[in-house]
Amino acid sequence: MKKIGFSGTLDPITNGHMWVIGEARSLADEVIVFLSQNPAKKPQFPAEDRKRIIEQSARACGWDNVQVVIVKGDYTARAAKKYGCDYLIRGIRTTADFDYENLIQQTNVDVLAGAKTIFVMPPRDLGSVSSSFVKALEGPVGWNWTMKKFVPAAAYQAWILDWLRKEWDTLWTGSGEAGLALAADWFARLTGPQAYGGAERHYHNLDHLVHGLSELRVWADNTGASRRDSAIAKKAFWFHDAVYGHEDDALFSSEEASAQLWLASGLDAGDNADVAQLIRATDHFQGPSIQHPLKDVILSADLAILGQDEEVYDAYTAAIAREYGHVDPVRFNEQRSLALQHLRAKAQAGQLFGDDYFSGQYNQRAVENMQREIAGLA
Repeated sequence: MKKIGFSGTLDPITNGHMWVIGEARSLADEVIVFLSQNPAKKPQFPAEDRKRIIEQSARACGWDNVQVVIVKGDYTARAAKKYGCDYLIRGIRTTADFDYENLIQQTNVDVLAGAKTIFVMPPRDLGSVSSSFVKALEGPVGWNWTMKKFVPAAAYQAWILDWLRKEWDTLWTGSGEAGLALAADWFARLTGPQAYGGAERHYHNLDHLVHGLSELRVWADNTGASRRDSAIAKKAFWFHDAVYGHEDDALFSSEEASAQLWLASGLDAGDNADVAQLIRATDHFQGPSIQHPLKDVILSADLAILGQDEEVYDAYTAAIAREYGHVDPVRFNEQRSLALQHLRAKAQAGQLFGDDYFSGQYNQRAVENMQREIAGLA
């Protein structure tokens, strides 16, 4: 078979879709993904963005025989025939899928004179993965770590950037046209390669940003925090690791440099000093001299990763190790163990999470996770 087509809205493309495309490649010399642009639907991403995401996902797999075509104003089965595809391929996960796809197949062939359909059944671990399933994951704390399992990297990156942009924009409503333009510039800078989007940011990256902001949103919802306190905490979290440095003799993050970056941003004159002080408070090894009413909240949100389930915690520790890959392994293990022992002692004393909401959620599991990691570093 020379060509086979795969069609759908693919908003977003999932690992299930990627599996079907892989099956298509085993049957044909070339695969054409027909991306439906249905005006009746309101997708998360415009068609051009979806096309780019699919192309990036295919390239990441080393697939050089996958083409993506946006179909406008036509049925995909008929468009497939025009591109030389006599067959479309579809994944069947359930009997309900079969009943629906069988009806579409009959319409494609008998009514539209379009391409016929080949049905394939995905493996069990992908049997429930669909775009609607993935979309339903968004929201609760840790949603990004879960979503990451079910979509290719390009789709995940696009999704969290879209989510972050919405979160960021809520902080600058009423800023006026010039203020919104400045905010847009800073969003690009903070999520770009010089900050959280940097290639060397294996942990203090966009994932970390999504997780912390999710923690702060849920904290505010559960504690009745004021809108102003919530906004100040989020602004500080956005900038707290914007400048991230390494030193060979310690695991080091430059909170003061991040605070100065915020002060120079021009984003919010009214809360400038307040947010800067809160950024400084994110240094977990600083003394009591740096004070702020939201200090316990921001520190707790930053450390909440320590209290996640084992799978997420282990992914976090692996990312930390990669981020400090320039440090001699023996030296890294020594410094990492000392840092964890310090934090574990605080947790055992009930002082790791200064905010009661976070302490109740995460303290016990944080102790267990850190004890397990310390044992592994010995």
